[in-house]
Amino acid sequence: MERSAWIYITLTLVTVLLGMCVDNKAYVPLYIRGGRARGERPGADRQLARNRVAGFAIYCLLTGVSACRIAVGNDYWVYRDNFNLIAQSRHVASETGFNLIVKWLQMFFGYDRYLPVFGFFSVVTVFFFVKALHDQGSYYAFSLYLLLTGGYYFNSLNSVRYYLALAIALFSMKYVLRAEYGKFAAWVLAGAQFHKSVLLVIPVYLAARFLAAGRLKTWHYVLGGGFLASLVLGQGIYREIIFYFYPYYRDSAFDNGQLSYANILKCVCVMLLGLIFCRKALADDLMNRFYFFLNLFGLVVYCCGSFIPEVSRVGYYMIISQIFLLPRMLAQIEKKWLRRLGCAGVIGAFGVYFALLLKGMYAVDVRLLPYLNWIFD
Repeated sequence: MERSAWIYITLTLVTVLLGMCVDNKAYVPLYIRGGRARGERPGADRQLARNRVAGFAIYCLLTGVSACRIAVGNDYWVYRDNFNLIAQSRHVASETGFNLIVKWLQMFFGYDRYLPVFGFFSVVTVFFFVKALHDQGSYYAFSLYLLLTGGYYFNSLNSVRYYLALAIALFSMKYVLRAEYGKFAAWVLAGAQFHKSVLLVIPVYLAARFLAAGRLKTWHYVLGGGFLASLVLGQGIYREIIFYFYPYYRDSAFDNGQLSYANILKCVCVMLLGLIFCRKALADDLMNRFYFFLNLFGLVVYCCGSFIPEVSRVGYYMIISQIFLLPRMLAQIEKKWLRRLGCAGVIGAFGVYFALLLKGMYAVDVRLLPYLNWIFD
């Protein structure tokens, strides 16, 4: 293994160890409920102070690795060229909010000063990831481990606009759970200023919230079956809608019709775990049910949506909820030996996935390794 890969491995180990200092179980219900003092207990206590210190340290480490990179990612220099085009007021395909921020940063730091621009988006993207963990991660260290080994953080070193939108979508889930739909829509619309695809989460997250709040009835199954049929029979219509917003995806390298077998397997395993061993955890827990339905929607997208360009990214908006769902379901398994076995299985499976991810980072269409930074390289 190439030396710089150990930077990612060490970062994962150190931040997860720091995450073990965070005991968030008593606070997450308050954060989700919201209200006074942003949902926190009045005043402060030692555990809350430890949580904040550890969370801030994790944020600094993740931001540091992301913001200090140079020439990391297959689209790094493409972004650099686009930054310059934006500064010249020339046309680029990226969204208005992204263009305005890039132009302002170029005006402030100077033309072709791309390092501060990448740094700015790193700071903001990691903030939303860590804030989502703070607000929704009942088992913080476990959720952080899944976020890192699942590739969501490391892939954010590539595809800057998309992963900022994904981080905002993850953060916005708490407003859906609170039923503060105005705030939810406002954050999603803000995220759409960086990547329009995030608009998809408005109907998807609202549908998951609606289903999570009640019991499934016959008409739910009928409607779901109709939607599945539309994905199979109405692919042409869906493709025209997609290409209206992203015309440059038509017949591109991203429009390849491939199935994401790894993500299908992850979704199926989560579904089986929930339905066989964790039915009690899904019975009356709104958060668990909400995340579970998002996982179900992700499975549908991956199985029936191969006609969607970059289908993996579409599915990520849904299956990233696994970082919260898996720890919560496993923690509620009553039999201790089965709970430990389940935790070991999930940790091992994501560890293997991370190893394969690291191996694939050397590919020319990924190029997240070797890792270079502007301080030492």
